[in-house]
Amino acid sequence: MNRWWNNMSRGFLLVLSGPSGAGKGTVCDALLKKNKGVVSSVSATTRKKRPGEVDGENYFFVSEEKFQEMIDNGEMLEYAHVHENMYGTPKKFAMDKVEEGEIVILEIDVQGALQIKKVYSDAIFIFLLPPNMDELKKRIVGRATETEHSIEIRYKNAFRELDFVEEYDYFVVNDTVEQAVKDVESIIEAEKHRVKRFKYIKEKVIGE
Repeated sequence: MNRWWNNMSRGFLLVLSGPSGAGKGTVCDALLKKNKGVVSSVSATTRKKRPGEVDGENYFFVSEEKFQEMIDNGEMLEYAHVHENMYGTPKKFAMDKVEEGEIVILEIDVQGALQIKKVYSDAIFIFLLPPNMDELKKRIVGRATETEHSIEIRYKNAFRELDFVEEYDYFVVNDTVEQAVKDVESIIEAEKHRVKRFKYIKEKVIGE
């Protein structure tokens, strides 16, 4: 039997935000490994590469001049100044994948998410929360990739970012990665069945 509802004509953007240390990258990686129909949008940034990161896979690492050029040319879906660096989402990759029926996950800061919300109402917004703020700081320190100054900046910013939770469609608490991924998968499955994503549902049912 042809399950027409499993064949979406268009995909959608899934925006995942949360404070530094909430585990956005870990949850996204696990989600991508388990779900073929979900792809990651690679962001551009002016920050320096961390050990083990690959240009074009983790981020597009660009100069401040190149980043500004992309903004001026309208090549960014969103961009923001975060932790003394610039981050942004190149528009073409994300929108091409949506048109192909893919679910494109954007792991971005609150500033960028709010920009997208203003210009692209079809996106789905999820805020990833830590179990508590003590655990959040422990995770940031445990990375061993940040200076003491950077840790304090990220921790203070986390409190500010929590003020924006109500701007999102859903929240997921990352107590364990496995459960957080299951919660995100449940949201994706629900969104796949939104009536607004399908046209001519009655005709499709009658034609079965």
